[in-house]
Amino acid sequence: MSEILIVGGGAAGMFAGICAAKKGCSVKLFEQNEKLGKKLFITGKGRCNFTNACTQEELLEHTVTNPKFLYSAYHGCSSWDMIAFFEELGVPTKVERGNRAFPASDHSSDIIRALERELKRLGVQVFLNTRVEKLDIDGGAVRGIFLETGKRIPGDKVIVATGGLSYPSTGSTGDGLRFAREAGLTVTDCYPSLVPFNTEEEYLRRLQGLSLKNVTLTVEREGECLYREFGEMLFTHFGISGPLVLTASAHLAPLAARERLKAYVDLKPALTREQLDEKLLRLFEEGHKKQFKNVVAGMFPAKLLPVMVELSGISGEKPSHGVSREERRRFVELIKALPMTVTGLRGYKEAIITKGGVAVSEISPKTMEARKIQGLCFIGEVLDLDAVTGGFNLQIAWSTAAACASAI
Repeated sequence: MSEILIVGGGAAGMFAGICAAKKGCSVKLFEQNEKLGKKLFITGKGRCNFTNACTQEELLEHTVTNPKFLYSAYHGCSSWDMIAFFEELGVPTKVERGNRAFPASDHSSDIIRALERELKRLGVQVFLNTRVEKLDIDGGAVRGIFLETGKRIPGDKVIVATGGLSYPSTGSTGDGLRFAREAGLTVTDCYPSLVPFNTEEEYLRRLQGLSLKNVTLTVEREGECLYREFGEMLFTHFGISGPLVLTASAHLAPLAARERLKAYVDLKPALTREQLDEKLLRLFEEGHKKQFKNVVAGMFPAKLLPVMVELSGISGEKPSHGVSREERRRFVELIKALPMTVTGLRGYKEAIITKGGVAVSEISPKTMEARKIQGLCFIGEVLDLDAVTGGFNLQIAWSTAAACASAI
């Protein structure tokens, strides 16, 4: 009977343990926290968006880094397989906007408890409050692990499922990346991802708490468009956040970490500049005796109005009939491209995932085994794989865990 050692009791580690035990292996799972699934507990704001109910092609499309590596893993374990898996474990599920799959209860604890029950049913030995210090590697093969206490645990295969660097309070402290380096594997540069942006402009601080829906965010570098997407965003005390911004960070994290970037928000993407100009003309004609700030008040949320008036350079008290053609043109441009300067990323404490990790060129895509070290596998976020929000990153965890276990 193969002796399988799993380091890390998050989504990937627990699922790998279940899959390996189903194959008849003896499985030991080591978790340094006092409980399993600590990061899984806070996923999806505590609701646990555990996958995205979409096709394999769509999973690949939404994977930002190294999607081709996941082709085999996604084929072997799809999002529909995971929905069926949890349903069979007695967790009713539901699919919401954007194909996001959740437990019907909206409680991440239901997902974690189901995984814990299955681990127990299958006889997986779980060691909590147990930190793995290093791997035991000899002669090009892994022989086991050493605990922090110095105790050696022998094993035929070691599966590293320690996560990345995001949310360090949940135990993601980069141990798996260190194990990889010590084993002679390449670890790519790491960055916080699915994370808010810091911005420079003072006026954005005054918009703190304001959420904008149905807007288009564009991020540029020296006039070159790096990212453009339609959706929802949020202003904060430090800059900008929300779905649009988090997705932008997944694509731009390495650049945003070292360069200042320009961002623009199109507040009225459904209207062309010409249509917007015509709309303003009508408003000015209908309220030609009214002050400029009152005529345009209905176009923006209350919190945004004073900022827009200030940035327009037009006095709020100016009668609308006195607004010149050039002033109107500049105001249209402001509405179509509210400017801001991205000065950097927020840190790992706020990042949903880590971008970067163990180089997949040194990992077998069918088995998740390191090409250089026999029996040593890496799964989940510790690998250089990441996707946008919507359950895709957890699907990476499930799929890589299943691929690893199926090859045992």
